[in-house]
Amino acid sequence: MAKRLLVIATALATASCSTMQAFETREFSADGTLPPAPTSWSAGTGEAGAELARDWVASLQDARLTALIDEAFAGNPSLAQSLARYHGARAAARIDGARFLPQLDGSASYTRTERNTGAGSDSVSLGLSASWETDLWGALRDNSRASGLNAEAAAEDVRAAQLSVAGLVAKGWFSLIEARQQTELAERDVATRQSSLDLTERRFARGLVRSSDVRTARSALASSEAALASRQRAEASSARSLETLLGRYPSASLAPEGDFPELATLGGLGTPVDLLGRRPDVRAARDRLDAAGLQSEAAAKALIPSLSLRGSSGTGGVDVSDMFDLDTLVSSITASLVAPIFDGGTLLAQRDQVYANAEGLVASYVSTVLTAWQESENAIHADAILAQRVENLRQAYEEAAAAEDLVVREYARGVSTIFELLTAQSRRISAESQYISARRERVTNRVDLYLALAGDFSAAQSADPAAHTGE
Repeated sequence: MAKRLLVIATALATASCSTMQAFETREFSADGTLPPAPTSWSAGTGEAGAELARDWVASLQDARLTALIDEAFAGNPSLAQSLARYHGARAAARIDGARFLPQLDGSASYTRTERNTGAGSDSVSLGLSASWETDLWGALRDNSRASGLNAEAAAEDVRAAQLSVAGLVAKGWFSLIEARQQTELAERDVATRQSSLDLTERRFARGLVRSSDVRTARSALASSEAALASRQRAEASSARSLETLLGRYPSASLAPEGDFPELATLGGLGTPVDLLGRRPDVRAARDRLDAAGLQSEAAAKALIPSLSLRGSSGTGGVDVSDMFDLDTLVSSITASLVAPIFDGGTLLAQRDQVYANAEGLVASYVSTVLTAWQESENAIHADAILAQRVENLRQAYEEAAAAEDLVVREYARGVSTIFELLTAQSRRISAESQYISARRERVTNRVDLYLALAGDFSAAQSADPAAHTGE
């Protein structure tokens, strides 16, 4: 017996030595992989500070938009998917956390045995069994902490989805306002072309213009009517897109109201380093990277022998009363030290797989940070440029409108030709259309800036994922 125990101990010791030689841990960190960040935005102006905590939705001063964002938070299916993934991640974290605790099972059994000769027999038993894997090397703790970090990353995903949906609703709402204004402009254009045609026909009736002028005016009217149809189609499409975001049936019944908001001067933009702690997608990438580091340690520790304890106790006999008779009680306890000897390289391959995943998450984190910086710099840089563009197009529109008024009066007096009239009208329509689009583009970029900087807003706080789980 002693020789057998010696052989078993020697085998375990040999396996332990071989696995210890293969055991190694690696550090996975994004430190040193990111380029140095400046102390302020290269495209920005203004002081860093308090304005980052503003409610950016409220700053747009549109009560209807605020109501639509609240509606989207309640009905958007993408948000519901993110929340479900968060719940799943929390459940996975509870599962890994439960592995620290002993497992206790109860059993009761009845067995009837029949023999070919003689009478049969009955047996009954009642028992308890307990098992516990001791966390000697901290592998269970590493996996539990990794699951907790993955759950935190899932919560950040929910916050990122909330921010994204709020931004999409805001931009969709402003696109719908633009589409409505473009439709109204097209309607005014049709009315203007009709008025020009009526004037041309009266002048033709008096012999002041040729018939080709009438046909030219009719052609311009038909083109404007075709443009109106396109604008109406675009407005309906914008309404359906927004209704889908809200979780409504896309009936194109959502009617825009109001105008684009007046935008305040930028300020309080923070710094590129501040952004890493504000953006939920960056925080999620960091949590997943930290979780991968813990999982890599746990995978390496799987190569080390593990210790588990198991105990059982039970009663039994031929009668039911024997189940409650302590004289029949039998108990046992077992300690098991298990070390991998040969598994075809499975554990090493699993460790290497976890290492590769962690390396990929390092690159993913760096990519996420660089994208966050890029989006912020682009939006900050575009803000001033778009403001200047809006001002230039406003002047262009006003001058074109004034020129159109002059040409209309000149055409009525017979000084200008039909082509000069149509050109002036087209120039005014084009300038006003560009002015409307530029105003929408500027406010949309401001929303993109708030998204890039992860600006706060009240709806996001009321929809915090932890509120759905009571945590």
